[in-house]
Amino acid sequence: MVDTDTARLGAYLRGHRDRLRPDEVGLGTDGRRRVSGLRRQEVAVLAGISPDYYLRLEQGKDRRPSAQVLDALARAFRLDADGRDYLFRLGGHAAPRRSPGWAQAAPTPAQIGSLTSMVSSWTTTPAYVVDRYQDLVAVNELGRLFLPLVCEQGTNMIEAVVDAAALETDAARHEDWDRTIAVMTAALRFHSDPADPRLRVLVASLGGRSRVFRRVWASQEAYPLREGSSPVRVDPFGFIAFRWQTLEVHGGDHFLTSFFGAAGSAAAAAIDFIRARHRVEECLREGAILDA
Repeated sequence: MVDTDTARLGAYLRGHRDRLRPDEVGLGTDGRRRVSGLRRQEVAVLAGISPDYYLRLEQGKDRRPSAQVLDALARAFRLDADGRDYLFRLGGHAAPRRSPGWAQAAPTPAQIGSLTSMVSSWTTTPAYVVDRYQDLVAVNELGRLFLPLVCEQGTNMIEAVVDAAALETDAARHEDWDRTIAVMTAALRFHSDPADPRLRVLVASLGGRSRVFRRVWASQEAYPLREGSSPVRVDPFGFIAFRWQTLEVHGGDHFLTSFFGAAGSAAAAAIDFIRARHRVEECLREGAILDA
């Protein structure tokens, strides 16, 4: 019987083999290929292992490939450092460099409280913290005003993005939502424990609601969120591109994302505008109460 861990390793290998083109690894084509990806024999040659052994890996029949074999496969598939880490973890080995791992203790209420206090003290930067499953742990006031999502503690941010994308009426923005779902899905796979029932429930839910999630999850892509750019609607100006950065906190088990703009940019001015508008609204409410 094939165990679950080796089946996951096989699926990851197949996903990369199907996605990698021969010309990307220096292999010529004869124009008569039936598939766009690599053949198993080609992967075996690139990795320096026997075709039969590679087939056993894809079929999940080898319980613990050596670190040398995994390293050779990582080179054959042209994996980056994050992909290599994930491959080693699936193969039952410590990653060659520090990796967050899967077996970590749940945060204590005091730790969650410290994360909440930290982001709440940031009054000039929209920010939020999620766990490895993209469940919202903390968000500051500016983050609630800035993000076009439901931002309550415990909200799954991928589900929130999927719901917001479904309500988008501007066809030109669909690609932006799809990109956001794709990178969050890859981060979910990278950080989560494949054996955790919480992950299975979440994948089933998201898979039934988002074609982008289904596609990216099936592709076996796995990498962490680090930095990027996303357009966010700021009324009355329309969409403005903001930079974002994600950092690991609490030993790599929680992830802090903040949004910002370069000094003098429209993004930086928009954040100042959101803060000022909120302050005006607060003052007007306070004045209305005093006048009542």
